[in-house]
Amino acid sequence: MAEIIVPELAESITEGTVARWLKQPGETVERGEFIVELETDKVNVEIISEEAGTVQELLFEEGDTVEVGQVIAIVGEGGAAPAPKAEAAAPTPEQAAPAATTEEASADERTLASPAARKLAREKGIDLAAVNPVDPMGRIKVQDVEAHAAAPAPKAPAAAASQAAPAADDGRVTREKMTRRRQTIAKRLLEVKQSTAMLTTFNEIDMTKMMELRSRKKDEFFEKNDVRLGFMSFFTKAVVAALKKYPYVNAEIDGDEIVLKNYYDIGIAVSTDGGLVVPNVVDADRKNFAEIEDSIRELAIKARDNKLTIADMTGGSFTITNGGVFGSLLSTPILNGTQVGILGMHTIQRRPVAVGDNIEIRPMMYVALSYDHRVIDGKDSVGFLKMVKELLENPEDLLLGS
Repeated sequence: MAEIIVPELAESITEGTVARWLKQPGETVERGEFIVELETDKVNVEIISEEAGTVQELLFEEGDTVEVGQVIAIVGEGGAAPAPKAEAAAPTPEQAAPAATTEEASADERTLASPAARKLAREKGIDLAAVNPVDPMGRIKVQDVEAHAAAPAPKAPAAAASQAAPAADDGRVTREKMTRRRQTIAKRLLEVKQSTAMLTTFNEIDMTKMMELRSRKKDEFFEKNDVRLGFMSFFTKAVVAALKKYPYVNAEIDGDEIVLKNYYDIGIAVSTDGGLVVPNVVDADRKNFAEIEDSIRELAIKARDNKLTIADMTGGSFTITNGGVFGSLLSTPILNGTQVGILGMHTIQRRPVAVGDNIEIRPMMYVALSYDHRVIDGKDSVGFLKMVKELLENPEDLLLGS
């Protein structure tokens, strides 16, 4: 008999949510085979079985919160543990006296609840039938039991009768519990807004030369490198060059110290069904265009398949986010974690601009730099964004320089 235990996930992660059971009771599992997928604050983690055998019992249901060190499943030899019988045998005369208690226990077992919720209800002496679940499917979870235990005692019948019953929602709203990752994203974005002096400066880039260069080189580039030439490699290269000239944009605050980073791990924001994640292109300054494009492609695939690791998500020094893929014309990006700068890209729009003494229709992109004013002054923020603009409007130099 072997216990499946939630392993140490990362220094800052102490719990997760059961996202998906990959094995069910009665199914066989090989040693080293994945048995469950956990969703943590940052990434999804698949846990293996250390022993071969048959899944005997799953102690938590999908959606339940589990902590590091908790036993969440049992693997043993033979078939799964038999399910409890629906009807008990007829009681003997000696057993007839507590019939009411037995009936209440049976009703409790018929209530849809997670194992953890049942355990907590037993410990607190709570009748599960009296607990109101938040889950629209009626499944009672630990949070529901805790809320029931913390709720004030019901008022006297006379007082209760004087209060009007809450109106039904008539199906006009649907309540959906936030995923753990969405809760974490919300919490961290709020923390950034409250704990930084964030400002944003804007500029626009004439994409004409970059689009012409990409169109001219894309087939040759793909044939040589087996990866497509996109705009992100140009922006990454331009950002790295600007960070080297304006090092305080590549920093963070630690207490009363400014930590200047002498490395260039550029975070690339990727949208997934579970929310926005920001894996890093490590040592972007040492990579050429093909290597950057290949890194971005691999990270995007891992993000889509929930295969990103903690290492993929930590240690970034600056972030690029591209709202333009969704059609955003202009936005104010929010800083990523402890970083002091983030560059926002936007959709390319053809519009009239002054070129010398003439008006021409050019493909233009608005870009935005959000920055922490505690570290970065206006002069550096404007200078940084202006340098990015100038480099991208002369992309041949960037491509040849790599």
